[in-house]
Amino acid sequence: MTAGAVAPVESVRVPAGRWVRGLLSIAAGPAAEPAADRILRRLGLSVGIAGVIVGLVELPEIADQSRGADPGRVLLTVVLAFGLFPVLAVISVGMNRRAIQRTAAAAAVSFLLAALMVPSTYPVLASGSEQIWLYRVLVLGVLAAALSWRLAFAVGYLVLSCVLVSAANAAVLPEVTAAAFVSAVARSGGLAALFAWCVIYARAAAARVDRESALEGRRAAAVAGAAARERERARFAALIHDAVLSTLLDASRGGCTEPSVLHKQAQRTIAQLDAVRGGGIAPDRLDAQSAIGFLRSAVHEVNPEIEFGAQRPGAGGDLDMPLEAAVTLAAALTEAARNSLRHAAVPGRAVRRTVTVTIGAGGIRVVLRDDGAGFDLRAVPPDRLGVAVSILGRMSRLPGGAGFVESHRGEGTTVTLVWGDDG
Repeated sequence: MTAGAVAPVESVRVPAGRWVRGLLSIAAGPAAEPAADRILRRLGLSVGIAGVIVGLVELPEIADQSRGADPGRVLLTVVLAFGLFPVLAVISVGMNRRAIQRTAAAAAVSFLLAALMVPSTYPVLASGSEQIWLYRVLVLGVLAAALSWRLAFAVGYLVLSCVLVSAANAAVLPEVTAAAFVSAVARSGGLAALFAWCVIYARAAAARVDRESALEGRRAAAVAGAAARERERARFAALIHDAVLSTLLDASRGGCTEPSVLHKQAQRTIAQLDAVRGGGIAPDRLDAQSAIGFLRSAVHEVNPEIEFGAQRPGAGGDLDMPLEAAVTLAAALTEAARNSLRHAAVPGRAVRRTVTVTIGAGGIRVVLRDDGAGFDLRAVPPDRLGVAVSILGRMSRLPGGAGFVESHRGEGTTVTLVWGDDG
């Protein structure tokens, strides 16, 4: 692998760069990642910071209600309730979607554990107290659940947490009637449901944006391909009429045309036919959006579970890519995806596969990564043509194209495909 080609790829592996990109994607918002991931990142940061602020605001009340309670158990309860929210804020800046959702799920479960500890941690509160501090911050746990889980699980968590926290609240109050308990459940559930609905609706809206963008990209790629095919057919029909039929007609007239003239005309016709056969007639060209949609469709035809993302760092000009180059790039990418699906499986766990498309000024880079079994490139038999011919060979024959494969046993595989119109 050449240093010049790898440098841009390697630069994104620097840990500091990951956090910087996370901050930029939160603050700025060029389409460096799908809208669903971007809104999840922003919501995760907001909920994490809110958890820190609420915890600090509640400290005086926590201290007041904890008089006479075991300090160790009080500290554990507080840590379970608030401890993972600053972690969620940090994770939301620099990590991926899966890490954010797992951290949010851990925060939601941890909040329930804090509620379970309340009855055994706190003595009965003074008669003037209306509610334990944990009851007032129930919305934090519900928000974390809404960030992490699908609608059905988030609603289930909402109901469970309202009942559990209200029961913990009733356990430490002097006298709680059944009506007061039901009222507390309804009151806490109504407030928490309002905040949860905002998070769920924002995530659903972002997912719809991603679906519409993907659909629009596929439409653009289909239109570009159809236009290119129609153009090819029209030019081929014109060539048949103006060159082939004309040459045959002149030849059929015998002496009406000089042999030397007829010979040159036949040579020109054969040259034009060779140009058509070899792709000499330029097809339509794809811009960045069309190229991304074209490649996304190709990948998801192989397996819709493969994660696909696109980014356009910097302020370079738009892509101007021949459809023929896009078809070659897509063919190499789909072969790499099929190879990963066939050979990267690891017993006992799911293998994650991601495709990242980076658009630059006049060029495109596609990286397919998996965290699967990996392999030793030197041990690949010569008769295995998938990598050598269908991926690397195909890219090497593409003007301006190149392909690279990195893999180690147990460490996954990375396939990098690049194309630039400057060759």
